[in-house]
Amino acid sequence: MSEHHLTTSWATGPFLGFDTETTGVDPSRDRLVTAALVHRGPLQADGGRSQEVLTWLADPGVPIPSSASAVHGISTERAQAEGRPAHEVLEEVAVHLATAMAGGTPVVVFNASFDLTLMEHELTRHGLDTLHQRLGGPLAPVLDPLVLDRAVDRWRKGKRRLDAMCQVYGVQVDEALHTAEVDVAATLDVLEALAQAYPEVARMSLEDLQSFQVTAHRRWAESLNDWLRRQGRVPDAGTTWPLATGC
Repeated sequence: MSEHHLTTSWATGPFLGFDTETTGVDPSRDRLVTAALVHRGPLQADGGRSQEVLTWLADPGVPIPSSASAVHGISTERAQAEGRPAHEVLEEVAVHLATAMAGGTPVVVFNASFDLTLMEHELTRHGLDTLHQRLGGPLAPVLDPLVLDRAVDRWRKGKRRLDAMCQVYGVQVDEALHTAEVDVAATLDVLEALAQAYPEVARMSLEDLQSFQVTAHRRWAESLNDWLRRQGRVPDAGTTWPLATGC
């Protein structure tokens, strides 16, 4: 990417990266266990960026299945002993997310339709204003490296998990993924590398990128659902982004 593009693109930052670890894989039913936000500042003249990491451990109020604990390492006992009340964590995280979006700072989330949908359901469950209510409209701007990667490199074979995409985009991860703050930093690094690799993405405005991702996700989901039908399987890929259908 040319210096001119860097000075005029959203890719210079700032960003607010976001990730959660949860009690399961259903964003409408499962609960927040940990959350991480990484405030990454604008690109400086020396190529550096400021960075602030915020993390939370919540007591979800329900048992954490062993299958979920095996992924993120948080047991029910630890969450009960060390975690803060879920409603306090949710409120604090929601304030950061809504403030960033309202101010035009992109919220960067890998597979955003999971984490943001989970947040909306959890906020509703605890009697708190949703992000949609706080913003008075759609959740934006949101940048999702998974959706963007599927759009710009549609036919690449292989998995699209975060660890696989770190390899594709040359992102070094020194710690194990599935710790929320490590996942957020890796997601931001992948986004920056993707913007370098595909300058046409970096040249788009955030408003255009929002629409681009909505369309790209729908196209991907409809294609996957068609394939599932041909295989005699249930077409269960949600077509809406950055929130799942019905949220």
